[in-house]
Amino acid sequence: MIYFDSDYMAGAHPEVMARLAETNGEHTVGYGCDGYTKKAAGLIREACGQEDARVYFLVGGTQTNATVIDGILSRHEGVIAAESGHINVHEAGAIEATGHKILTLPSHCGKLVASEIKAYIDNFYSDDTYEHMVAPGMVYISFPTEYGTVYTLEELTAISEVCHDAGIPLFIDGARLGYGLAADGNNVTLKNIARLCDVFYIGGTKVGALFGEAVVITNPDILKHFFPLIKQHGALLAKGRLLGVQFEALFTDGLYERIARDTVRKALRLKEAFKAKGYPVEVDSPTNQQFFKLPNEVIDRLRENASFEMWGPRGETESVVRFVTGWATTDADIDTLITLL
Repeated sequence: MIYFDSDYMAGAHPEVMARLAETNGEHTVGYGCDGYTKKAAGLIREACGQEDARVYFLVGGTQTNATVIDGILSRHEGVIAAESGHINVHEAGAIEATGHKILTLPSHCGKLVASEIKAYIDNFYSDDTYEHMVAPGMVYISFPTEYGTVYTLEELTAISEVCHDAGIPLFIDGARLGYGLAADGNNVTLKNIARLCDVFYIGGTKVGALFGEAVVITNPDILKHFFPLIKQHGALLAKGRLLGVQFEALFTDGLYERIARDTVRKALRLKEAFKAKGYPVEVDSPTNQQFFKLPNEVIDRLRENASFEMWGPRGETESVVRFVTGWATTDADIDTLITLL
């Protein structure tokens, strides 16, 4: 069986595992106050070009989204997100559970549009009864999106300007950030992201780590007391150095970028193979998530030897499926899938 369900099915990249093994017997202080975590934070600040940024390490994406969003919003505020946004669709109401409403806008292949964000905010404050309504307190986007698409630098800049003109923070979910940065045709850099948003996170769980997300806060006016907030959300790892060691490895010798580039390369090989067989691409994704509309009999035949996800309910005769590559996907896996096609 070959696996294309997601990019976190295998453990950690061998170079990350090697660092964990090398440091396993050491005794360090807890809660991220160790030297490895401090070094990892420094490497991330350097990569972002933000020497004053604050960097914190949490375990998982949903936990990170809920903690950051709850920390930013006042009790009467909600978060603007695309209808397809991860926090709106696949986090089981984690944001609502903290007492905040998700204010959804149309999804354009997973993306928000700056003009629609501005119109929503303008219309909200043009209503004389706005004090009776949930106020837009921040904007959430994913890079790449849940459909594997990426914002251009121009699109990201426009959204950033709308947020800053309105005086609300922009938060970028970077669970698959490496794959967005490595996407074919992408013109956004990590330094662009750090400059244009107020807070974002660098995903490790889906890009070579056993687990872990690095929250980068570039706006000094928000999340001033983030450490105790992490604790309140049950998100503070006692063995914090396990996170630090992994991100130190990922941000040494370009490992994070190498994993992402190789993973995307394999996904695009897979994409071209499906196209060559005449199967339509459902979403034109340049990243490691690929979506196709296949006849149900083809899906059933492939599933005898390959594991992948249905993307929504099964149709009467054809259905949309998702194939995802990760660090552990091999070229031999791609070759096998092509043979199965």
